[in-house]
Amino acid sequence: MFTGIVTDIGTVTELEQQGDLRARIQTAYETDGIDIGASIASDGVCLTVIALGDNWYDVQVSAETVSKTNLDSWTPGKRVNLERALKVGDELGGHIVSGHVDGVAEVVAVKDEGDSTRVTLRVPKALARFIAPKGSVALNGTSLTVNDVEGCDFGINFIPHTKEVTTWGDVTVGDQVNLEIDTLARYVARLAEMS
Repeated sequence: MFTGIVTDIGTVTELEQQGDLRARIQTAYETDGIDIGASIASDGVCLTVIALGDNWYDVQVSAETVSKTNLDSWTPGKRVNLERALKVGDELGGHIVSGHVDGVAEVVAVKDEGDSTRVTLRVPKALARFIAPKGSVALNGTSLTVNDVEGCDFGINFIPHTKEVTTWGDVTVGDQVNLEIDTLARYVARLAEMS
C-alpha cells in the first residue's frame, strides 16, 4: 500500500525485453535499505524490486501491466514519480493507494492560473463514473484532489510545491497518465450495482 505522496523522482536508465520488460531505475533512495522483493510505486505502478545497485533498482514488468499502464512509453531518460511502500506508523498524508492502475488518462489541456497549473484530463467512459468533484485520484502515483468533472473530463490544480517534487512540472497536452481511482469510490459503485 502507498499514500500517493511522491518521495523521489527516479530516472529510467535501461529497458530490456526479456519475455517480460525489465527496467532499471536510478534513485536517490538508499538502496542498502531496500530488500529484493520490496514494492516501489513507479509512476503509480506497484513494481517488485528484483535487483539492486548503489543508486538503482531493477523491476520486472509483465505484459499485462504494460498493457494497462503508460509503461509502454517509457524510454531511457524518462523521469518517474517514486514512492516506497507504506510502513505501519507512517503518516498517511495522501490517500490509500494500491499501485494497481485502473487505466490511462490523457492530458487534454494545461493552463497556468497564478503560480499553479490547471490540468484537464480525459478518462475512458467506463472509469469516468468513479471520479467526483473533491474526490481523490492517483495520477502517475501522486495523490490528488479532483476540482471539477464534466463528462469524461476532470480538472486537477497543481501548486508549485507539487510541480517541484514530482514530474508534474513537465506535463504537456497529449501525455498519457496512469490513473488509479479511489478505493472507496470503487466499493461504493459496486454496492450501488448490487442494490
